[in-house]
Amino acid sequence: MADPRVTVIVAAYNGERFLADALASVFAQDFHSFEVVFVDDGSHDRTGEIARGFPVRYVRQAKNGGLPAARNAGLALARGDLVAFLDDDDLLPPTKLSLQVCFLDDHPETGCVLGRQEWIFEGVEPPKLTRDPIVGELGGVQFVTAMIRRRVLQELGGFDPSYRYAEDRDLFIRMREHGVRIDILPEVVLHKRLHGSNMTMTPPATHPILRSLRDKLQRERQTDPE
Repeated sequence: MADPRVTVIVAAYNGERFLADALASVFAQDFHSFEVVFVDDGSHDRTGEIARGFPVRYVRQAKNGGLPAARNAGLALARGDLVAFLDDDDLLPPTKLSLQVCFLDDHPETGCVLGRQEWIFEGVEPPKLTRDPIVGELGGVQFVTAMIRRRVLQELGGFDPSYRYAEDRDLFIRMREHGVRIDILPEVVLHKRLHGSNMTMTPPATHPILRSLRDKLQRERQTDPE
């Protein structure tokens, strides 16, 4: 599509296990003005073969650079004025894109809209997920539910590639810092799969969000030394 409204960025590293179902869920949307930019982040399994079986804009990175760098590579190729994301092990309900495009069209003051998710427990015991204290969402509101205006991502410089974990939370902190309005839809826009190998299941000993908050404080001190 020459001028899609939405670019869906899918970045994957050795994601062959669930990838076909994930991509099929994108192409089952009831909204049709979109493109899929697929970034193969140096995979050495069948990820590339599976991705090229769908009408995606495929790009391969020779070396695994991590999710933030891969998403930035996808963002650099995006043609849509709105950007959404999908992980290779998750699924989108067919109304995901239409719901969020409609909301952003009706709310030009909003830079990012999130939504709710349903969990899929794939061969693992359901963990003890806490609920978000504000919206009550089990496991918190997931970044991958987001649809963001491309200009917002460009103005913020995309994702910080020095993060190998919690790069999404760092982006949220920077969006808040720059006054970007973020809204949350009550509808389910993601089926989040938990299978035991998710990156979020093995967080580092020191959570990177502390670094992001520290960097935010340093920026504030530089702009307001008093």
